[in-house]
Amino acid sequence: MKYLGLILDGRWLFDEHFRQLAPKLVGAASALGRLLPNMGGPSVATRRLYTGVVRSMALYGAPVWAAALTAQNRVRLWRPQRVMAVRAIRGYRTVSTEVACALAGTPPWDLEAEVLAEVYRRVADYRAESGFRPPPEDVREWREAARRATMARWSFRLETPRAGFAAVEALQPVIAEWAGRQHGTLSFRLTQVLSGHGCFGKYLHSVARRELSPACHHCDCSEDSAQHTLAVCPAWAAQRRALTAVIGVDLSLPAVVRSMAGNDSCFYRGRKILRGSNLAEGGGVEGPGGRPPLGPDPPPANRAAEARLPQPHAALSVAAGGRGGFPLHPH
Repeated sequence: MKYLGLILDGRWLFDEHFRQLAPKLVGAASALGRLLPNMGGPSVATRRLYTGVVRSMALYGAPVWAAALTAQNRVRLWRPQRVMAVRAIRGYRTVSTEVACALAGTPPWDLEAEVLAEVYRRVADYRAESGFRPPPEDVREWREAARRATMARWSFRLETPRAGFAAVEALQPVIAEWAGRQHGTLSFRLTQVLSGHGCFGKYLHSVARRELSPACHHCDCSEDSAQHTLAVCPAWAAQRRALTAVIGVDLSLPAVVRSMAGNDSCFYRGRKILRGSNLAEGGGVEGPGGRPPLGPDPPPANRAAEARLPQPHAALSVAAGGRGGFPLHPH
């Protein structure tokens, strides 16, 4: 039976409701996601607005069904949320759900459903006892208390991630500060550094399957990861000195995230340094490995072919990770 937009069943499990809702959410998320390219495109505010549209569709009637939410229906909520979170952070589709939501600062929608249910319950209890609506300040206080509890539960859930371990380890201790900050926006290249999914040998070899080896092109390191580029590789010594002058000598990912979450100056200056002063956002110049930006097809993997490519630009960003251009099509 359908009543006020909710499909009810005799056991109040809402399985049919979510079975019919899931494709609508995925369709809306996919349609809106196509309007949000990784490079250029709408602003962060617009991306949040579009995410809020799908969120409102997903959480309609949450006070009714939140307590009966099953594992299968949680998965049905996670899929469209992941699509919108990846678009919000300008990340690649290979970024895990936990990392995408954490970087976007959006708690899992099943936890947000519990916030709505808790506030609704307290408002209903107040009206039942007094016969009046509660004061707005009380509702705000209840909402904030429920949200703090949700952030604590989200942080606890992030202690055991299923993927994206390095990024989650960095974000989990400061997830409340990161999600609640009023400063800083993620760029296409900054997201690559924080997620580890970008122009790095480890990613290009293990995930994107576009390189024969994960080795660094600039030094003798056998694995070119985001952390190697950020803290070790000598090719980025100048950018590294500028970065340590802003956030300190500790360039571990948790320390970088902690500094950026707590200080707007660190965020903006760190982002500028990471993207490189002479590499404009969305530019189509060559990557530091001397290769042009990559399209949807993999480049030649042999070194002889690479040697014939033009020499790299003189000043490129740390976030490009020692690799040529972009590992995947930015859209």
